[in-house]
Amino acid sequence: MACQIVWSQTAVEDLRQIVQFIGMDDTATAASLAERILRRIEQAAAFPFSSRAVPEKAEDSIREIILRPYRIIYWVDDVRDAIHILRIWHAARGVPDLE
Repeated sequence: MACQIVWSQTAVEDLRQIVQFIGMDDTATAASLAERILRRIEQAAAFPFSSRAVPEKAEDSIREIILRPYRIIYWVDDVRDAIHILRIWHAARGVPDLE
């Protein structure tokens, strides 16, 4: 059974901004990217440790999905059987603040 997906407000805002920015030029591309991001998050919920650990963090429970050029960063919460989506970050923006 897949883990529950819990979104941080920051990650929701990240996704909204990405879709809005791309949608200014091409709404179909923006919608397609949003679907791909959501699909990858659902896959991570099914297999939470299948993605790589975030290299900037020394915690095995902080993982990331690379969907070039984006990094989808999440925390695996074994106690609650959930993944917490922390950030969706364009790699050109450097290292995201994970709080």
